[in-house]
Amino acid sequence: MKAADIRKTFLAYFQSKGHTIVASSPVVPGDDPTLLFTNAGMNQFKDVFLGFDKRPYSRATTSQKCIRAGGKHNDLDNVGYTARHHTFFEMLGNFSFGDYFKHDAIQYAWGLLTEEFKLPKE
Repeated sequence: MKAADIRKTFLAYFQSKGHTIVASSPVVPGDDPTLLFTNAGMNQFKDVFLGFDKRPYSRATTSQKCIRAGGKHNDLDNVGYTARHHTFFEMLGNFSFGDYFKHDAIQYAWGLLTEEFKLPKE
């Protein structure tokens, strides 16, 4: 399966569960002086989580373009040495702004993996 197929399947699955597909924000955020680069999928929703912004939707799904630039879990020393450490990547995410919580998030993840991606339930 190609990355484009994974992205498309992920977004379509969460859209079918009532999530609004939100476009990736820029990798250099123009409206957040606390970030040099977008380094996580939730960056564009920071003000929503902090209560400073309200969106017309309560569920979102994204494929956010990100730059690995250090931080809390700094593993920059691994970039280029392993197949899973890159400086540019897309982070797939599903978000609820008070609409659902852990129980439903687990159910959605299980459905995505077993129904859409056909991973064995075992």
